[in-house]
Amino acid sequence: MIEEILNKNTPNKTDLIQLLQTEDLDMQHLFRKSKEVKEQTVQNKVYFRGLIEFSNICRKDCLYCGIRKSNNKVHRYNIEDEEILKAARFAYENHFGSLVLQSGEQKSPAFTKRITNLLDGIQTLSKGSLRVTLSCGEQERETYKQWYEHGAARYLLRIETSDRNLYAKLHPNDALHDFDQRLQCLYNLKDLGYQTGSGVMIGLPFQTIESLADDLLWMQTMDLDMVGMGPYLEHEETPLYAFRYLLMSQQKRFELSLKMIACLRILMKDINIAATTALQAIDKGGREKALKIGANVIMPNITPGKFRNDYHLYSNKPSTDENLEDCKRCLEIRIYLQDNKIAYDEWGDSKHYHNRMTKTKTIKRVPDREIC
Repeated sequence: MIEEILNKNTPNKTDLIQLLQTEDLDMQHLFRKSKEVKEQTVQNKVYFRGLIEFSNICRKDCLYCGIRKSNNKVHRYNIEDEEILKAARFAYENHFGSLVLQSGEQKSPAFTKRITNLLDGIQTLSKGSLRVTLSCGEQERETYKQWYEHGAARYLLRIETSDRNLYAKLHPNDALHDFDQRLQCLYNLKDLGYQTGSGVMIGLPFQTIESLADDLLWMQTMDLDMVGMGPYLEHEETPLYAFRYLLMSQQKRFELSLKMIACLRILMKDINIAATTALQAIDKGGREKALKIGANVIMPNITPGKFRNDYHLYSNKPSTDENLEDCKRCLEIRIYLQDNKIAYDEWGDSKHYHNRMTKTKTIKRVPDREIC
């Protein structure tokens, strides 16, 4: 039965539910298929995105997040622009090809201008050779447009769940945490020409396998270019922590996350899929295992070390004390051991994005280099 599903070009919801429930030998069949699809469509290249978590100040109060506004036990920080640019230079000099600027959700004219200036600075120091992904939450359309015009090429805005009822259980019931507003931001990003990404948490309280199958189909319907998703990891200073008794074991959440990545690779063959840090929090080689069965992007944390412990979205965040050079060398070895190779000096733009924009004939900015 599993082999019949895996031989389909596009699995339906019933198929996805069955794939997400696989165990043992059937699960290994799923992973072999997703690995095969990955190698046929995006090859065995792995793209580095140097991750800079430049601020944990957040205006939102999401019930699952360790840096939520109401958590007064968080040591808030905001890295100086000079230090951010120094980290960006590390990515440039180490041939990463691209980086990610990520922060808690902030929204103000000053924040908009700051990101614009950082984008200009990154373009200058790298002579235009660093691709920039932003992950700075919900913003006005004009803000997204301004950042795009100053060099931001990709934007990651995670939905966390496409299930409206579950979304309501994860967020306060107010205008600042509106499901439709988040969706509209994703539509705006796509319309402006961004390589658009989203993602979900896996193994949440109240979440079902059917809901996760719907998440996969939602990503397909949204025609996303890139996805970052991983296991839900509880944080004791959040309201959702009270429901930890509903959780499956961390190992089960880890396996389910790998199955979600494998299913997504089969469902959306040419997108970029990130091997997220949350996987590593459960399994030391978690990111590399995800790369082997379908993911093709990894995000080494290049945030200055003294700030890493304070970007504390969940408990047991890994690699907060690693030296940047040591972290890079360690990743190189682990990735090569999984029969993958690091694509240094390549942007690693989403093939799906290229195909999508070519198909609709709405490419608004042509890159100087070949899309990899």
